[in-house]
Amino acid sequence: QVRLVESGGGLVQPGGSLRLSCTTAGINFRIHTMNWFRQSPGKERELVAGITSEHITNYLDSVKGRFTISRDNVRATLYLQMNNLRPEDTAVYLCGVRWKGDMYWGRGTQVTVSS
Repeated sequence: QVRLVESGGGLVQPGGSLRLSCTTAGINFRIHTMNWFRQSPGKERELVAGITSEHITNYLDSVKGRFTISRDNVRATLYLQMNNLRPEDTAVYLCGVRWKGDMYWGRGTQVTVSS
């Protein structure tokens, strides 16, 4: 059974930082491309960042230079370091993986950027 559990969200002022974590179980973590998504009320879920098994990364244009995705294959954990946060980054952040043809997400962690 695939299990993804996000943590690290919270309330932060504009310009602040947060580090999200996603612990995983039920998959061979090291061979999968892992992703961070986010979803705000009234908006579609969007891909924020991804990292392949070879540590090749890609980012949503609006977060380039501010967010960094990384992975720890020993701990089977995915991370998202978010710096210089903006109010428009406010969303529920979810990690996701495609496993046996289906996408799986965790329940997400809320990030709120507000003064």
